Amino acid sequence: MCAANYPVQPTLHTLYHDHHRWLFDWLRRRLGHAADAADLAHDTFVRLMMRSTAPEVHHFAEARAYLRTTAQNLCINLWRRQEIERAWMETLAAWPEPTYPSAERQAIVLEALAEISAMLHALPEKAAQAFLLAVAFQMTDDEVGARLEVSGRMVRKYVAKAMLGCLQLHARDTAAALREDVGV
Repeated sequence: MCAANYPVQPTLHTLYHDHHRWLFDWLRRRLGHAADAADLAHDTFVRLMMRSTAPEVHHFAEARAYLRTTAQNLCINLWRRQEIERAWMETLAAWPEPTYPSAERQAIVLEALAEISAMLHALPEKAAQAFLLAVAFQMTDDEVGARLEVSGRMVRKYVAKAMLGCLQLHARDTAAALREDVGV
């Protein structure tokens, strides 16, 4: 059925039935880990289900291309998160054991780092670099500007854009916490 056309727009159930095994196998080869492959195959279809409109696919190959692209993006997110987790574990290893944060606090820090990473990856590259250099390395606007070959004024704009992204993350998390507290 590799080159088949769908006579009508396929349902989510049809797409799952026709492509889940193929997607799982593709992810398993890519990730080398069956459990991660199963999770990401599942998440791919959840993403599809959560869309307000279904992707228009008329051919088997179009469906697979769409699913592969979605799954590839999820792989990239997984790899970024794993990279953040490795860096966090290396940082913790340098701390004296009695000062380790609780497991809950560690999970909160990892989640915040993952959200900041996603926000930075959504920014233009120079804006993300300017933010990291200015905030993490405490460089002046002129130092960052010289490094990125832009003006100090442009650095301030880049950093402001990234700070706005951080504030939006904070506002979203605060709103979610409030909804949870009031049971909404």
